[in-house]
Amino acid sequence: MARPRSAAEKNDPEADRRPSLVDDAYAAMKQAIQDSTFAPGYQASEQEIALRLGMSRTPVHEAIIRLQEDGLVRVLSRRGILILALAPEDMREIYDVIIAIEGRAAEMLAGLPDAEREVVAAELAGHTHDMAEAWDTGDLPAWGQADAGFHRALVERAGNGRMNRIIQTINDQSHRARMLTLKLRRELRASVAEHRDIIEAIRLGDPDQAQACAHHHRLRARNELLPLLESFGLKHL
Repeated sequence: MARPRSAAEKNDPEADRRPSLVDDAYAAMKQAIQDSTFAPGYQASEQEIALRLGMSRTPVHEAIIRLQEDGLVRVLSRRGILILALAPEDMREIYDVIIAIEGRAAEMLAGLPDAEREVVAAELAGHTHDMAEAWDTGDLPAWGQADAGFHRALVERAGNGRMNRIIQTINDQSHRARMLTLKLRRELRASVAEHRDIIEAIRLGDPDQAQACAHHHRLRARNELLPLLESFGLKHL
């Protein structure tokens, strides 16, 4: 049963809209962080952020609390908030989590009944096809979106809510680093072939092979990315 509205809420014209306003503020702030409009190390008051976003302070305040839980910002006592940066060592830890979760997700998908496996394999193949087309046309942002779609579906379709929430937080934290290094990485074409190996193992119902392919794919990506960050002197992302 819904909680009765207080007298204050009944007299508050924004009460009914507040959840939507908070969601809007959260989405706007996350996007600004991901595209570096709010760059790593940027520090500002809640009021300044609200003004930059063209929003009122209350939903921005509530959105900041959620973003701190996501590991994207830090609330500083009486000094506003700080947009957190990532270091190469942070990316190493992030990949450790990704490797473990996506390997297990691929294993679980390969253990699904035949009809369900085929549906998942078709969805993953669609994202991989989009990656290949983006590579052929040199559209790196589209490649990144299709790649993200593949990995998101890989975990979501496994049906483990906790795994999905963890990987979403990890992806939000690492988005800047992945997009920044797309132009630096030399083995993007290999990802398409490795995705197809994962899909084939899932389609054939081979959990061990699916896990091994997913593990190899992310391990190779990690071993390519981390030296890049170091060689280009990227201390913070």
